[in-house]
Amino acid sequence: MTEIKKKSEDAVVESTQAATAVKRKSLKWDDSSMSTSYANVSNVSITREECGLFFGTNLTSGMSVEDEVTIKLSDRIIMTPHAAKRLSLLLEINLRAYEERHGKLDVQPSNT
Repeated sequence: MTEIKKKSEDAVVESTQAATAVKRKSLKWDDSSMSTSYANVSNVSITREECGLFFGTNLTSGMSVEDEVTIKLSDRIIMTPHAAKRLSLLLEINLRAYEERHGKLDVQPSNT
């Protein structure tokens, strides 16, 4: 093997090893200031610059004869559309795995 070819192959190996080392960085999840909320209702609003996720709880018990349903909003998360897309992909992957284990979820789209 020629010296130039060997150096070229060594450079490729070193470059590959460096790229692999970068990919293997670990994430540290700091949950020291995290809070937990329960939501059985969610909604989304989106503009060109941001995506708002709204979470709350339906306070109407059972089948009410009232014309109004009260949703107590508890949390709002604002993110970029790119971050929202990544969240969407993560949810899709995890819900697919859930349905494989527990059966298909039959959810009808909401009119609101």
